[in-house]
Amino acid sequence: MRLPALALTVLIGLSVVVPVPAAATPVPLTNLAHLNFLGDTVSPPEQPGHTTHRLAREPAIGVLWTYADRRDDGHYDRIGGGEYDPATDTYSQGAFNADDISRASVVYLRHWRQTGDESSREHAHQLLRGLTYLQTTGGPHAGNVVLWMQPDGTLNPSARPVELPDPSDSGPSYWLARTVWALGEGFAAFRGTAFGSFLRDRLDLAITALDRQVLSRYGRWQLVDGVRVPAWLVVDGADASAEAVLGLAAYVSAGGGRAARTALARLAEGIAAMSPGTRAGSWPYGAILPWALSRSDWHGWASQMPAALARAAAVLNRPDLARPAVTDAATFTPYLLTAGGPDNGWLPAPVDRTQIAYGVDSRVWSLLATGAATGSPGPRALAGIAAGWFFGANAAGEPTYDPASGRTADGVSGEGVVNRNSGAESTIHGLLTMLALDASPALARVARDSGAVRHRESTVLVEGESAAGGEVVTPPSAWTGESQWSGGAYLRLAAGDGAKLTVPAGGQPRLVLPVVDTQPGHGTTSWSTGDRRLGRVDHDGAPQGASPAPGALLPVTLTTPLPPGATSLTATATGKSTVDAVLLRPEVSQVVYSRTAVLQSAAPGPRTRPVTVPAGTRVTVHGYDGTGRPVTRATATGPTVLARVVAGGFTVLRW
Repeated sequence: MRLPALALTVLIGLSVVVPVPAAATPVPLTNLAHLNFLGDTVSPPEQPGHTTHRLAREPAIGVLWTYADRRDDGHYDRIGGGEYDPATDTYSQGAFNADDISRASVVYLRHWRQTGDESSREHAHQLLRGLTYLQTTGGPHAGNVVLWMQPDGTLNPSARPVELPDPSDSGPSYWLARTVWALGEGFAAFRGTAFGSFLRDRLDLAITALDRQVLSRYGRWQLVDGVRVPAWLVVDGADASAEAVLGLAAYVSAGGGRAARTALARLAEGIAAMSPGTRAGSWPYGAILPWALSRSDWHGWASQMPAALARAAAVLNRPDLARPAVTDAATFTPYLLTAGGPDNGWLPAPVDRTQIAYGVDSRVWSLLATGAATGSPGPRALAGIAAGWFFGANAAGEPTYDPASGRTADGVSGEGVVNRNSGAESTIHGLLTMLALDASPALARVARDSGAVRHRESTVLVEGESAAGGEVVTPPSAWTGESQWSGGAYLRLAAGDGAKLTVPAGGQPRLVLPVVDTQPGHGTTSWSTGDRRLGRVDHDGAPQGASPAPGALLPVTLTTPLPPGATSLTATATGKSTVDAVLLRPEVSQVVYSRTAVLQSAAPGPRTRPVTVPAGTRVTVHGYDGTGRPVTRATATGPTVLARVVAGGFTVLRW
């Protein structure tokens, strides 16, 4: 039944929907028109090992076009992936793919359960039929998933360019993880029906594939540049594993059996192990790292690790699993917001500043899930602010979601250029965030109040190759195999070499983080400004281990901050040393939006910082510690508000 007079609070995983009386029904932000436009049906030819629910009776299955390119006259064309051959009406990849079909299924499932919309129920039903057709049902690869399908329904297991695994159903993959996500939420929605039983069987088949190919390594560890990391993650990824965990948590909540519960616990433990547990001022600033084979890589896209751990902690009654989620949500994410938002790549310097809906949505749902699992209000206070990206809080200063059409732009470059195409992935993750905002009008108001960036005081990057002294090296490729040289070059120092960097002045103490290449046998650098010593960096690294490349690019925090007003840094080397860049991070970072602001502290003690707001504005100031628990509350009047931030915590202002 549709509930037009209710605002719905939906817990992550959609196992519980709690109606909350609302004074009035706001106009929904969620508009499925463009997602519907991307949808299609196809009657695939008979292909061994591939079938779906009632295929003989209903030969047409639901699919989804991969991209929608905007043309000069404003209309959008649906296209597939790779090069198109008009003679055969095929793409070198395909027209439809399991990654997007699975996640679009989640959109329709959540919309159906949140609103009672029967058309969304049918869309979810048909897309899940299409998704399960892509799953291989027998043979050595049973349970795995073919990624690509051509316009006529023919499967394309080996796409061009080559994607691993190849063939795409020959091993674990992101698309297997996302299939588990969709099937878990699908079973929870359709349980008690014949289709629900079918989904359960297919999800159990997928879990068997995970057990055979991934979780058979449970308890084994691998060394990556001297650090022990789990060997039982899907494609060595905490990011991919997190999306499987979202589905497993929904499945277990809805009655999934022992195998599902075991898989859920083991994958969640692997994700939790990817949290170094660092403090706010040290890399990776409290974040859960996404890739087990690199200590130097964080990316916004697919960063649903906190959401997955929060859901697993709640379902399994394992508070230990929630702790890394809390650190990511309440220590890392407020800093991420002040630094510009969920970039596509901190590698480890912020070298890819493109932002996409997938990254923003991953932050929003991670904050909501962590707040729901722990009861701490801090993460939820940040969730609406993070969603402000869709309303203009991005490098372009323009909305990226259009509620009139349901389209989400395919991203914003670091230079502020909007990609006006609107493919499946962007559409899906824009809609997932809009569903969260529709479920809470208060959250939606915060998002709109955070739709423009007025001021930012955060980390400054200074390239190593800008120094006077040493040797500038430009490698053939900026990508190292596990990280990336900022600016495509670096500074090489020999024993006795000195280098001087000119840096912009700051109005408060700033942490100094040289980004250095740690390699076995490398020397040290000593850092100073004027006659003040700031600290020493050891460039000697651990053996490569399972890492794809020798060495590790890592930011190292110096023991003494750079004082206010300082405009130079000097490094002196005792042996061969490589410096990629230097990050200068204020003790307290801040970002001010239209009617909200966030401050985050990496200082060793409490700090008070001024925030400029419109004159005469009445402001509420809420302070939280590094776990998201409230610690201070105050009110003030603009234009200058003195905001207190506790060590390692964050403060949110609203007016």
